Amino acid sequence: MEITVCRSGDVALLDRSMGSPGATSFHARRFARQEAGECTYLVAWLDGRPVGHAELRWVGCAAPEVTLDCPEIGGLAVWPEALRSRGIGSELIRAAEELVRERGLTTVGIGAGKDNPRATALYARLGYRPVTDYLDRYSYEDHDGTTRECVDACVFLASPLASWVTGHDLVVDGGVSARPTW
Repeated sequence: MEITVCRSGDVALLDRSMGSPGATSFHARRFARQEAGECTYLVAWLDGRPVGHAELRWVGCAAPEVTLDCPEIGGLAVWPEALRSRGIGSELIRAAEELVRERGLTTVGIGAGKDNPRATALYARLGYRPVTDYLDRYSYEDHDGTTRECVDACVFLASPLASWVTGHDLVVDGGVSARPTW
């Protein structure tokens, strides 16, 4: 398996292999954010085909409930389902964490749907701990042109990549932002 930063030519292949639910390509939107410097869009490849992706959002989580100022791993997916639980998601997370370290940052977050205990368990195994609950809001244009608004109940988890000490307050911009539960 290989993990690369998404290239413009990868978007159409991603759409064919792991399509979006509506008329608007999630992959094209993520790639556009990457081109704007807001994120790095990672793609996992197996035998020359895309089998997973993750978006490392440098601008952090957009939800107002999340006050921790750190990059956020989002859009993590492995497809087809038969390839899950084989380490692809873990490797995407590790690749994102390495990019965070390369920028000299020490904290990274990730959101998990409250209805996805499997993802939450994976993130816990990788050292992520709950910080706060939040509502993930997003929209997409359906094939009939209707804009679909979605709201998912989630938990924001964070991982100390270098300098957090278990049980201490997280300090952001000189003020206490959140108290981890570990």
